[in-house]
Amino acid sequence: MKVLHIIPSVATVRGGPSQAVIEMVSALRSQGVDAEIATTNDNGKGLLDVPLSELTDQLAEYGHVPIRFFPRFSPNINVVREFAFSRSLTTWLWQHITEYDLVHVHAIFSYASTIAMAIARMQKVAYINTPHGQLCKWSWQQSKLRKQIYLQVIERSNLLHSQALHFTAQQELDEFDLLGLNIPNFILPHGVQIPSLIPEAPSQLRKILQIPDLCPILLFMSRIHPKKGLEYLIAALGKLTEYNFAFVIAGSGEPDYVSQIQDLLVTHGLRERTHLVGFVEGETKNLYLQGADLFALTSYSENFGIAAIESLASGTLVLITDGVAIAPMVQEQEIGYVTKLEINAITSIIQDFLEHPHIAKQKGDRAQQYIAEHYTWAKIAQRLITTYTKYAK
Repeated sequence: MKVLHIIPSVATVRGGPSQAVIEMVSALRSQGVDAEIATTNDNGKGLLDVPLSELTDQLAEYGHVPIRFFPRFSPNINVVREFAFSRSLTTWLWQHITEYDLVHVHAIFSYASTIAMAIARMQKVAYINTPHGQLCKWSWQQSKLRKQIYLQVIERSNLLHSQALHFTAQQELDEFDLLGLNIPNFILPHGVQIPSLIPEAPSQLRKILQIPDLCPILLFMSRIHPKKGLEYLIAALGKLTEYNFAFVIAGSGEPDYVSQIQDLLVTHGLRERTHLVGFVEGETKNLYLQGADLFALTSYSENFGIAAIESLASGTLVLITDGVAIAPMVQEQEIGYVTKLEINAITSIIQDFLEHPHIAKQKGDRAQQYIAEHYTWAKIAQRLITTYTKYAK
């Protein structure tokens, strides 16, 4: 089976979905599916330094999966640049899309995704779409009028003609249903790569960050973005400064917003115990996940919560808000803490964690086992292949 994955960007600056698509394609290929990616050279405000318009599997940072990058139109106008228009991608799709049994389109409200669905529809090629949370309540409220117009004029027809929509959690499907679009769908979570165990990870991390051995480490690892609710987490921690803990923020974001976060850390008396380490990946990322004592993601909304799943796979307990779509699973399996997006509620849970660290360790061990049994990419890819077989031409 030959499957083309379309996504506006695979740049790390775009967060979890980019990583998930690369890992998905890698897992599919390992099980015999001829899967590849077509995307743009988008890199936020900049452009990726990659070969253009040719298929390459030589890029280690993208998992050596076959990818074609096409040049993105890059004017100084932010809203136009973010749309990721690419004339050469359009031309290539017109010429080659019928060579595939199925097109798997990732994201909506972006040129690459929209044009891929439109061309597939016109050339009668089967396609499915993964919205990656863009039809969830919080995302829908951002630039709502523009999205309503876009949906009615262009995207509605694309979605209605898709073979199915792919959601990663029940919560994402429930929020989509509020739009009243009757489209076939299926729920399949993202997978996770189970990391290799790093010997003495807590000690190693404390040595690198110069944190005392008995000082608990609270980790935020995600994009530094308003959606992530980091202000709530900082305010909650600011109420607990009499406790012994270190706070690590691992991620990158727009400089102006990062500056606001730094100011908040000062305001709440946390700057001296906070380590801003920037974006981390690979073994360094695994070290932070395995070396931390609690992973916190206090988001307004997450259609899945890839970073939280990675933390659980590392054996590190998570604190997430009920806006993170894996919250019901975390609660049901008792492998983490779930809270409302409220400062006092977050404070209470972190206080409980700091006062009973042995309970967190027991839950973390159970979490690692559960994720290994249910969320590996090998298992997820098998289920996705069954779905592909159902919908492919």
